[in-house]
Amino acid sequence: MNTRPGNSLIGSPVERVEDLRFLRGKGTYVSDFSLPNQLHAVILRSPEAHGVIRRIDTSRARALPGVHAVITAADFGARPPHIPLRLQPLPELAPFHQPVLAFEKVRYVGEPLAVVLADTASIAEDALELIDVEIAALPAVTDRASAERGDSILFEPHGSNRALVWTATRGDAEAAFVKADVVLKERFHIQRHAAMFMEPRGFVADWNAETQRLKVWGAAKVAWTNRRILATAMGLEETAIDMVELDVGGGFGSRGEFYPEDFLIPAAARIAGRPVKWSEDRREHLMCANHARDIEINVEMALAKDGRILGLRGMCYSDNGAYLRTNGSVGPRNVAQFMSGPYKIENIHLQTTMLTTNKTPSGTYRGPGRFETDFARERLIDLAAKKLGMDRAEIRRKNLVADADMPYPLATIQPFESVTELDSGDYHAVFDRCLKEFGWDEKSALQGKLIDGRYHGIAVGSFIEGGAAGPKEDARLALETDGSLTVHLGSSAVGQGLETIMAQIAADSMEMSFDRIRVLHGSTTHVTEGYGSYHSRSTVMGGSAILLAAEKLKDKIRECAAARLGCSKDDVTIDAETVRFKTTSLTFAGLGAEPIEVEATFYNKKYTYAYGTQAAHVSVDVGTGHVRVHDYLSVEDVGRMINPLTLHGQAIGSIVQGLGGTFLEHLVYDANGQILTGSLADYLMPTASDFPNIRSITLELKPSPNNPLGAKGAGEGGIIPVGGIIANAVANALSHLGVEPMELPLSPPRVWALIDAARRAKR
Repeated sequence: MNTRPGNSLIGSPVERVEDLRFLRGKGTYVSDFSLPNQLHAVILRSPEAHGVIRRIDTSRARALPGVHAVITAADFGARPPHIPLRLQPLPELAPFHQPVLAFEKVRYVGEPLAVVLADTASIAEDALELIDVEIAALPAVTDRASAERGDSILFEPHGSNRALVWTATRGDAEAAFVKADVVLKERFHIQRHAAMFMEPRGFVADWNAETQRLKVWGAAKVAWTNRRILATAMGLEETAIDMVELDVGGGFGSRGEFYPEDFLIPAAARIAGRPVKWSEDRREHLMCANHARDIEINVEMALAKDGRILGLRGMCYSDNGAYLRTNGSVGPRNVAQFMSGPYKIENIHLQTTMLTTNKTPSGTYRGPGRFETDFARERLIDLAAKKLGMDRAEIRRKNLVADADMPYPLATIQPFESVTELDSGDYHAVFDRCLKEFGWDEKSALQGKLIDGRYHGIAVGSFIEGGAAGPKEDARLALETDGSLTVHLGSSAVGQGLETIMAQIAADSMEMSFDRIRVLHGSTTHVTEGYGSYHSRSTVMGGSAILLAAEKLKDKIRECAAARLGCSKDDVTIDAETVRFKTTSLTFAGLGAEPIEVEATFYNKKYTYAYGTQAAHVSVDVGTGHVRVHDYLSVEDVGRMINPLTLHGQAIGSIVQGLGGTFLEHLVYDANGQILTGSLADYLMPTASDFPNIRSITLELKPSPNNPLGAKGAGEGGIIPVGGIIANAVANALSHLGVEPMELPLSPPRVWALIDAARRAKR
């Protein structure tokens, strides 16, 4: 590793500085953090999916020795605080916001009803058994059909289980279908699954009655937004709350959003006048943290006989669960807006209807909406190639957006209007590189072949990955009196190696040694305002803010040196942590008795778009339905790499998550809205031995023009096309039977059922 001053660290495979403390067990997670005299909170959750609350009697629980308080919705007045939307906060969605405690109805199993505060968590759990709850059950809404029929309405004043319809448009879709030589129409479904991070959620909150200040440990992802929501709900000034980030064992879009507990634990600390700690167990996580996916896609594709895609149209139905909270609109919106992906499709009319059901509310999970929409599009392209008698690689190559078309506008989405465009890229070069590295021509000979009792298939697909959500990010740099540099960031660490990457950017921009940089992040105490880490934004936005702050800091260093050296700041040069004027020099450590500090903000409203192509080789056992992944390759252009090592880890991990969602992970409910996969014994996840041969190649072909680093967000690309590519590979392996997977997950029972149905149809 090169740690010398100079522009040498960006692009270098620097090992993660975070890993040393994690591997030694020195990390500080919420479970590791406690305060003196703290109480423990446990939450009573609804056992019913849908019903009217008749009575919550807490008297027996309050009388239990060791119990200090039992909090219900009544403690917050006639209407407890509700959780607003962080993204796309449309006023028409306000009726679907979640109350922090259920107060008239319950709408999903696991919805919070009460909070018990006790000396220990075990006493609090015993007290839960003593709370008498009476709920008059109502019919549960558990699927699209029942939601649309409206036999049971979750929000009666609204009169319907339809919350909102997103519409993506470009060109004239109807005219395109009139001109089409071939039209394909299919229905696809992607199952409900969710993020599973190592440590479930948790908080420690402390209220100081004397200073009227609140401190909350356990902040993640979007601390400043959550502070703003919490301050409003508690009637406090934002500056009266400190949100402190601890170590986080993964986020993946779910951790760090504002949940009921984000209000309940701080509010409990104020009510009790003592610190309060809450740690979520795994069953609570499966029941209560944001779910994702669960969408039906009914789409048509119009094509010319030469394989050009002329248009897309259709209707999608998103099962958003019981409430729309924080970022629940993102996935449904993205399904419609990004279905064209990296392909030049000029005519689009796609809609997504968000439906409320008696399931856990949905939010974002790595590649939200893009994983789902890519499954449908890539399956359709393979079906189109078969219909037209074309090569599956050639039809994709023909339709990829060309470098000369950049920037290329995507569909516009409404009602919360979003206009965006692909910023740069040579999609054809990446596509051809993937085919070459994969050995497409050689492996094509395996297509449909029976070898050692398994049928083999290969597939290829391309994708785009949006990143760098704005509008801005802050960075504060402090040159300490010992000559070291402290970087304070609004970006949050959610497992992406933030401390390492930002130290590389800071070291290069200040021409300092890497080991002289310290990065502090994610807590509201560090910078005036921060926007956090989501939408693959932290490197582009936070890193660019560091670049701007570094220029300001160097200017301020010249000013300080000029005052010491008796010259103009324009005569001062900076080189290798030393300032010079003629033959006189000072080290950074000798500049003054106080740290030299600056703060800068990077503004940007244009997304970056990384892009790539992936290919897979699978084999299928027709006797069991088991699918084996023999080879999986991803090639992606990220504009500019900060750290190839961490980026490689992001890509491989993302692909594994995609394979987990494609084959294993499934949150299942029964007809009464009871979750049937409430533990990791039932909810299957990939292990290290499941998918051993995954390869990733990262390129720097086309830097983004939208930020000074030239970087493109690259934390989600690996997961996006996996479902569609694997489904196509399975279909190709079983082409002799005519098997066409239209639904995930591709578990052995489902694949076997498809094989069995195909065999029966041939009899």
